[in-house]
Amino acid sequence: MQKIEETQFPENFLWGGAVAANQCEGAYLEDGKKLSTADMVMGGTKDKPRMFSPQIVEDAYYPSHQAIDFYHRYKEDIAMFGEMGFKVFRLSINWTRIFPNGDDQEPNEKGLAFYDNVFDECRKYGIEPLVTLSHYEIPWNLVTKYKGFHSKKTIDLFVRYATTCFERYKNKVKYWLTFNEINVAAIAEGALNGLGLVQKDDLERVEPIPLHDLIDDPQERFEALHNQFVASALTVKAGHEINPDFMIGCMINRITWYPHTPNPKDVLACQKHDRLFNQFAGDVMVRGEYPTYMYSYFKENGIDPSFITEEDKKILSEGKVDMYTFSYYLTNCVSADPMVEKVGGNITGGARNPYLRLSDWGWHIDPEGLRYTLNLIADRYPNIPIMVVENGYGGIDQVEENGAIHDNYRINYLRDHIREMRNAIEDGVPLIGYTEWGPIDIVSVGTGEMYKRYGFIYVDRHDDGTGDYTRSKKDSFEWYKKVIATNGADLA
Repeated sequence: MQKIEETQFPENFLWGGAVAANQCEGAYLEDGKKLSTADMVMGGTKDKPRMFSPQIVEDAYYPSHQAIDFYHRYKEDIAMFGEMGFKVFRLSINWTRIFPNGDDQEPNEKGLAFYDNVFDECRKYGIEPLVTLSHYEIPWNLVTKYKGFHSKKTIDLFVRYATTCFERYKNKVKYWLTFNEINVAAIAEGALNGLGLVQKDDLERVEPIPLHDLIDDPQERFEALHNQFVASALTVKAGHEINPDFMIGCMINRITWYPHTPNPKDVLACQKHDRLFNQFAGDVMVRGEYPTYMYSYFKENGIDPSFITEEDKKILSEGKVDMYTFSYYLTNCVSADPMVEKVGGNITGGARNPYLRLSDWGWHIDPEGLRYTLNLIADRYPNIPIMVVENGYGGIDQVEENGAIHDNYRINYLRDHIREMRNAIEDGVPLIGYTEWGPIDIVSVGTGEMYKRYGFIYVDRHDDGTGDYTRSKKDSFEWYKKVIATNGADLA
């Protein structure tokens, strides 16, 4: 018997999926495109870190260079999304397709035309594009020439890029995000996440080095992050002038933290970590001002906050976002005990939670944590629309002899999380949409692998360079199609 859930999603709920240009497009030097930061990072594995080199290393594997060839196969892929009934498709524009060097005098028409075609194809199936302007990449030329967002010059260049996109696609795209997971730059591991902040010594290296070994200067990192905040606010203001109907949002990597124990030391450590990672960027972009706790953080860590000028404060207050969007894959625990058992996670790990299962990649699986997180966000930022724009299960898929792929583990993960979203809506959370991460198999940003698969659609592409890019449906394809058709009522 069909299982119909009692509580319904809103009538116009935006169901869909999400990808990033550097993880799907390929064609990394085609039609005028030049190198971006993502193109400089090699593939890795769960146990082998991704490597960075300031020069392209011959015969090395760079996942973004070919990815899954969405650049040439977008019509086929979007048709499959249309078959599933997508209402929204989150994708990113690669800055280097529009301004190949970042500081070019004129935009690249071939790049602009490519996204025109992609958006037209989405509209053909009634799919609303949700566009991220910078998804963990900026032009490599801006890294070597301006030190990325550490230079205020890059603010102007980003705003020019953004307004070029707004003007070109103002009648095709309503929903926009400025920077993907902008809060990741608040921790050292985010040095190459889109800031383009690479130190001179690392740029002069001959041998590739692990990403996590890049030199980190906290003062410069927070200055560069601040410049991204200003660029985002100016972009929001410009977008509203170009089309008042635009909905422009922030995008936060949300890892909700629990104290590992009721020990007050764990509770205080958890609060401190949560403020830095989860709350800080959202407060700046939604509330339009730096929270007071960040000035305490700066003082404790020897960071001079004088880069936050009175003029910038005014820009931040005038360029607040229209919606709060975030990624959610897991929760982690914080412990004041350095000897506690640790686990991995999305960008950063934490203490092991004994009440939760782990995925194949050692991530906590916590559907109820999504409901808790949605309520936290709604409480902190009242009356602002919220979207879950990344959530998915990276797993190891086996192709049977008959071509079938039985991914019940993915269905179970998504079912449990969607059910908790519905519970959050019943709690009063103004949730307007959900885009599952990786509706088609793409390169994993954390490890650079194809082996770690998220999609409803399997792509015959492997980490040894083999595969013909053929697309095929997994069991989850028909399941998600049914979920959308019933607006989340049938999750069986």
